[in-house]
Amino acid sequence: MLKKPSVILLCSVFLSSCTSFYQLVNISPSSKLKEISYSNDAPNELYTFYYADTVNNAYLHELETNYNLKQLVNGEKDDVGKIKNILDWTSKQWEHNGINNPSKQDALTILKEAHEGKQFRCVEYGIVATAALNCIGMPARTLGLKTRDVEKVRRGAGHVVSEVYSGELDKWIFIDPQFNIMPTLNATPLNGVEFQKAIYNENVNLKLVNKQGELSREEAESYINWVAKYLFYFDVLFDQQTLNSDDFKTINGMTKLTLVPVGYKEPHIFQRHSKINYSYYTNSLNDFYRAPN
Repeated sequence: MLKKPSVILLCSVFLSSCTSFYQLVNISPSSKLKEISYSNDAPNELYTFYYADTVNNAYLHELETNYNLKQLVNGEKDDVGKIKNILDWTSKQWEHNGINNPSKQDALTILKEAHEGKQFRCVEYGIVATAALNCIGMPARTLGLKTRDVEKVRRGAGHVVSEVYSGELDKWIFIDPQFNIMPTLNATPLNGVEFQKAIYNENVNLKLVNKQGELSREEAESYINWVAKYLFYFDVLFDQQTLNSDDFKTINGMTKLTLVPVGYKEPHIFQRHSKINYSYYTNSLNDFYRAPN
């Protein structure tokens, strides 16, 4: 049994009696899925994404040297094998704590403080996985997920994962480093949008995998039931190369791009109170899932 998915299963059983009440009063997000779609409009030339130099970046060199990250993928012949190793390593660096923040939001700081005994959120798993994948030469990005009722609920409206670009497969791949999970369909890894579609369509060929193999049916269903509600709005920073600073590159003052399903509103509030005033919005997959330069 895999420890972290099993924790989700236990919690979902324990809380099942009160979940509908919390949803009714807009405390926690609705788990009801919607059929959603995105456009294939031509990419907007305004949007520019900045990815780390995975060869000559001094920060990444320090991170790789400190944690011997290239040794983790020695012997792996393909991108998927390498990704699984980094995913597995990241998931084991600390136990999840949804309250604690590191003193700085960068991988070196997070890992140092984790090794001192601190525990962190899903956000930090995403940051570390993204940087670690960069260390082995793979473009990656920290991916924010938000529920369709993100503006109305009081809590639990967001989750953070990573996506990594495989040159071999010519596509972005969704990974959840908090739970050590990669979704696949017919053995092909999925991006976040593809994952949502496979869940909604109840595709029997959808599998959740990691370095150890395929998750059990029980564990997979537990994770899918939990994560599905978050696969609605997706956002990423334009700047994925500023790995050790909060001073991200912006486009006209905006730091992020949010992918919004066709026909749905652009979210401008997070959990009733926090303004989302830092993002451009798009319906186009060609904007959001363009290959990194």
